[in-house]
Amino acid sequence: MQSTCRNAFALFLALGFASAAQPLHADDACIDFKWDVSKERALFAGTATALKSARESASAPVIVPNRLYQLHLTPQDQVTFAVNPGKKTAAEPTFAGLATLKVAAAGAYRIAIDLPVWIDVVASGSLLPAKDFEGQRNCSAPHKIVEFDLTGEQPFVVQFSNGMNENILLTVTASPVRKL
Repeated sequence: MQSTCRNAFALFLALGFASAAQPLHADDACIDFKWDVSKERALFAGTATALKSARESASAPVIVPNRLYQLHLTPQDQVTFAVNPGKKTAAEPTFAGLATLKVAAAGAYRIAIDLPVWIDVVASGSLLPAKDFEGQRNCSAPHKIVEFDLTGEQPFVVQFSNGMNENILLTVTASPVRKL
């Protein structure tokens, strides 16, 4: 009898440890980034500030690094972009919007979002080329990160286009120095 109780207790402990060692399904898709995304992940775990995106750059709300925003987008056909987006508009109805990004210092910055949306940054009337990007299809915290070198004239216009949802979560962070 005592042996049966010990065996049952050992089985109970083994099952408990095995279930504790299993990662949550939502986290599985978010562990394969090639970059360190711990800062973005921490921001996505916080409370978002709600903002309504602009239909034209003159009225774009200001976003700054190290905060989480929930940006409400507009039907894309109602948005006047500062510069034509770098990706052709999808055939089906999509959502878009503009925000103004202000940074304290020039450098590489990452814009992270929770859904598939095209991201452009405009400076001095031209699209800035993306320095790099990364994404995880089944991850939403974040789903996609695009890195830009932000130098020169400020503020920058961030254009979001080809979104399938009216709301996106986003953060902007300074890119950490990459170690080779």
